[in-house]
Amino acid sequence: METERRRDRLLALWRRVLSLSWPVMVEQVFRTLMRTTDIIITGLFSPAAVAAIGLADLYARFPLRIGLSFGAGSIALSSQDTGSGATETRNEAITQAIIMGAILGIPFIAFGYFLGFWAIEILGAESEVVRLGGIYLAIIFATSPARHVALIAARGLQGTGDTRTPMYINIVSNGMNIVLSVVLGLGLGPAPALWIVGVGLATAFGNVFTAVALLVAIHSPYTDAGFARPRDLTIAKQLLVVSLPQLASGIVDTLVDFPFNALLLFFGTEVNAAYQIGRRMYQQITGPLSRGYNVGASIVVGQALGAGDTIEAKFNGWATAALGVLTVGTLGLLLAVSAEWLVLLFTRDPETLGYATRFAQAYGITGPALVAFTVLAGGLQGGSETRTPLVARASGLLLFYLGFSYVVGVHFGVGVPALYAGVVLTYVWAAILVAAWFHWGGWLERATDMMAARGSQEAEAE
Repeated sequence: METERRRDRLLALWRRVLSLSWPVMVEQVFRTLMRTTDIIITGLFSPAAVAAIGLADLYARFPLRIGLSFGAGSIALSSQDTGSGATETRNEAITQAIIMGAILGIPFIAFGYFLGFWAIEILGAESEVVRLGGIYLAIIFATSPARHVALIAARGLQGTGDTRTPMYINIVSNGMNIVLSVVLGLGLGPAPALWIVGVGLATAFGNVFTAVALLVAIHSPYTDAGFARPRDLTIAKQLLVVSLPQLASGIVDTLVDFPFNALLLFFGTEVNAAYQIGRRMYQQITGPLSRGYNVGASIVVGQALGAGDTIEAKFNGWATAALGVLTVGTLGLLLAVSAEWLVLLFTRDPETLGYATRFAQAYGITGPALVAFTVLAGGLQGGSETRTPLVARASGLLLFYLGFSYVVGVHFGVGVPALYAGVVLTYVWAAILVAAWFHWGGWLERATDMMAARGSQEAEAE
């Protein structure tokens, strides 16, 4: 009888997580499709246009990281205050996070306008790539405040348990983005052929549309969230406490890509291309599910904490991680088994094919650890704890992704196999650290103290 109760409890939680996660998964599929469309269209212009977008996107990751980081603060406080019934505190947290994000987007406007061409040039690009990349970067950076607002507002809504409204808005936005990229880029119908400018304008329009639509949705009576005049500095401080470690993690992740790509190129262009293919395959197949479970874990852990049930919060985190390992982990292992066949969709070059197959297998094998890290990090995020995922992620990247790969691969002469092992060890290490902290760490008490400091628990008591 006890076993049946535990099974029913687990299955009920899995159904809830899936109901919260699938809109995020669908949203991510459409976002990925939009980026893929941009690459396909620019590929029709010239190789320089493709390179320009690729290099500009390296810089575009910084506004993305800021939006996601303050979105982490937004979803953490929103989910906790939703669970405790502290509506006014929740709305103020969402409002403050959105304002912070909008302000932090302003410097990117100036950077894109004054330093866009220089930013592409210092990467060693040829003159035509610099010209196109600088134009594209200036256009998309002009809407950085809107990009931040869109990401933060979506997370604020998701924290209330509403993952469908952001999905609907993002599907419409990404759909219009795709259409505008084709029409403005290629000059279909009465529209002029603006080439890479058209693709950039389509992305900029999508950013602004998404931000405005989400702000309208929050202000409307059709969502539980709302706006409130920012008054409480405690809320602002807690948003920074949650968001800044997440931002640091994202910046480390982005910066590490530069030397790691140099290491790949040390072993040859084919190795670099193979890595991009192997990683893209894993992200395309499992990325939407992992992101969905990450958001779902943040919501169910945060809302349980808001309701004052720390035991339920911990159970929700572990149960969501188990669901992730069961689904995403299985997909990863299937990818490892069928890697060679799938890689043939990207390349026929024999040398690249061999390396890409083994990179895909490395990512596939590490799938269970990677999704466990992603989900438990989401659970900790729901408990306002983003420092541990930062330490786990950054230490794994520096010790294994870069350190182990370089020392064993170059210094000891093992070669490319050291890079495969470095990928696996990075995420196994990160998963172990996050799981240990989720089980033994003091994050539950810290989250409870933070809710008390901003008055959320008082609302629950009332």
